[in-house]
Amino acid sequence: MRVCLIGAGLSGLASAYALKTRGVDFVCLEKAGDVGGIWRRPQAGERGPGYLSLHLNTTKQLTGYADHPMPASYPVYPRHSQVASYLRSFAERAGLLDHIELETTVESVRQESDGSWTVISHDAHGTRTSRSFAQVIVASGHNTEPSLPAPPTGSETFTGTIQHAIDYRDGSDYADRSVVVVGLGASAVDIAADLSRYAATTLLSVRRGLHILPKQLFGTPLDEVAEAPWWTAMSLEQQRRFIEQALLVARGRLSDYGLPEPDHPIFASAVTISDEILSRIRHGGVTPKPAIDFVDGGRVVFTDGTSAPADAIVYCTGYRMAFPFLPAGCPVGPRGSVELYKRVVAPDRPGLYFVGLVRPHGSITRLVEAQSRWIARIVTGEAVLPEPEVMRKEIAAYLSGIAGQYGQAESASIQVNVAPYLQELGEE
Repeated sequence: MRVCLIGAGLSGLASAYALKTRGVDFVCLEKAGDVGGIWRRPQAGERGPGYLSLHLNTTKQLTGYADHPMPASYPVYPRHSQVASYLRSFAERAGLLDHIELETTVESVRQESDGSWTVISHDAHGTRTSRSFAQVIVASGHNTEPSLPAPPTGSETFTGTIQHAIDYRDGSDYADRSVVVVGLGASAVDIAADLSRYAATTLLSVRRGLHILPKQLFGTPLDEVAEAPWWTAMSLEQQRRFIEQALLVARGRLSDYGLPEPDHPIFASAVTISDEILSRIRHGGVTPKPAIDFVDGGRVVFTDGTSAPADAIVYCTGYRMAFPFLPAGCPVGPRGSVELYKRVVAPDRPGLYFVGLVRPHGSITRLVEAQSRWIARIVTGEAVLPEPEVMRKEIAAYLSGIAGQYGQAESASIQVNVAPYLQELGEE
């Protein structure tokens, strides 16, 4: 009984701990030089979805593992280097490092006719290895390939630099330059706020309004609100009315800041968490602008007819899920949705599981711990999966229900509500 675990970030370490606790023989393959995933990359200077100003948007109490809380000395919202140090200490304390092969990149994962899995990888020296496993657990994350829109008209004439957030490291790299940040998601508001302390001008180009929430409401962290009994007892419509009224009182309308109002109710798409961006707008550090219309040499022209000089454009337009080492069509199906039973099991690929391929409103840690415990029980035979047809029906029902709230986008198919999802996994 041998398991291959791919990835040693927050999700992968949770899986490794669950497997080790149950005495499962496994190896974890991690392409980076240390454990910690995106949280160690900024300090290591590696390319990836992380930057030097990156902090947790969820509290340390709910982001730390259940058996290994984050240090009391940490702030409520630790910075990336503290999270990376914490994850490393967890791996050491739990005795996981002996199971992890660092600087090992997975090239391919294929299922053989007997149901086993062949995993081909190569190490830092280029030495290729082929190994056979009974099961494979993928915990490599879903912020993988940068998503870039079609370049604006005239971009070939642009005299500055155009890049994606995946290559952004620190605002000091743009000192005294004029920068346009495109987007309104988590990385966009973080990067715009960071840039505003160094750049000559920071413009935030927004095509579509999103709901922006502070990290705390009435002094209570949002992820704690999301789990409070009084909150989970509300219907979705009641939750929406409560948050909308609370936000109206706390910060007014987004249009008061020059941002477009969202064209959808709250919780109908991912929300943006930020304590800084509205303050930076009010202080003049960040200036909102509509979408880019075209580029003309060293100037960017927006759809409202205004224009501004620009030395750099930073696209914070998200990421696409990509698993190039897996068989085609898994886990993303032909309609562009992630098709996994309980967001974990590939129904037509016995022995293939995913951890962390979910997007909650709040901390993901307890979700991946619950997923990992369930997978470990499946691997040891303590839990039994239903027939593939039953799993496919559950997937179809889930995707239909989630589309009613979040729409048909790829990212919507991994959205979960924390309390109900934890209950589901507990029942499994």
